[in-house]
Amino acid sequence: MKTTPIDFQWPTQEPFLFCVHHYDYYPRGNQNLGLDGHHFGGRNMGQDFEIKDGFRLYHGREIPGFPVHPHRGFETITIVRKGYVDHADSLGAAGRYGEGDVQWMTAGAGVQHSEMFPLLHQDRENTLELFQIWLNLPRKSKMVPADFKMLWANQIPKIEKEGIEVSLICGNYDNQSYYQAPQNSWASDLNNEVQILLVKMKAGTTFNYSESKNATNRSLYFFVADKFKVNNEVISGKQALFLNSKESLMVQSLEEEIEFLILEACPIGEPVFQHGPFVMNTREEIVQTFNDYQKTQFGGWPWSRSDMIHGEKIERFAKYPNGKIEKPD
Repeated sequence: MKTTPIDFQWPTQEPFLFCVHHYDYYPRGNQNLGLDGHHFGGRNMGQDFEIKDGFRLYHGREIPGFPVHPHRGFETITIVRKGYVDHADSLGAAGRYGEGDVQWMTAGAGVQHSEMFPLLHQDRENTLELFQIWLNLPRKSKMVPADFKMLWANQIPKIEKEGIEVSLICGNYDNQSYYQAPQNSWASDLNNEVQILLVKMKAGTTFNYSESKNATNRSLYFFVADKFKVNNEVISGKQALFLNSKESLMVQSLEEEIEFLILEACPIGEPVFQHGPFVMNTREEIVQTFNDYQKTQFGGWPWSRSDMIHGEKIERFAKYPNGKIEKPD
């Protein structure tokens, strides 16, 4: 077992490329669903990644978030526990999701999208908590058409027993299965054993987790933790653990509640060449990606603003490129 302290961006194991935990305590929003100007002092506007007054603006300038940017060659999995995200992309798709929803997007051959965090509440604070995970695509799927899928909160299995709550975002746990990844995802083949679980444990409880069938890379991220045990070894503080997946796992909370994320999967086992928002197998493919993006802009940007948001109404929805509109039950 290998351990390392964690904060904002977490170390990952293949096929996971990136994982970040956003937790921002935004104040009430203004009429533009953003921040008033007096909050901007002392920030590196457009590149605000240092916590100040409990929040970051990221690449946003009034509304926090990530204005239009491109991706190719991998997937993003965005788990929103608190607050809302407004999605828009170069395929003409859009959406607003949050409060437990998950968006699973396959960038494939290329897509531009924006991810903004509108401050919808103008009478109270707007807390945002989300995880964004990057999952690699194998060579055969790098250039598939871009796609996305919504996993609405009420559809995601919640397994509760004996003071433990497990949100099964992908995988199999306690005789329940949930596999809803887009068709070209590494996770769409069950033999790849992609597991994404969020676990919440009350003090004094025990969580048991089985060994994998194949040799997977198993990572646990304790993001709410004081002191706990993993296979009877006492560990303190916020930590990432890389574990042997061929052995069963036992986690014990001690005097405080703990929460952790499990990321596990069989490795793809191919070369990874990454440059910013592009992930391919070779340097030559990255050069070709930049050339393609300069020529096509991955479909251009059909929206009126680079930091697209979808109005004041607090309503979750997904609009797909074919015009279909989907809402949670």
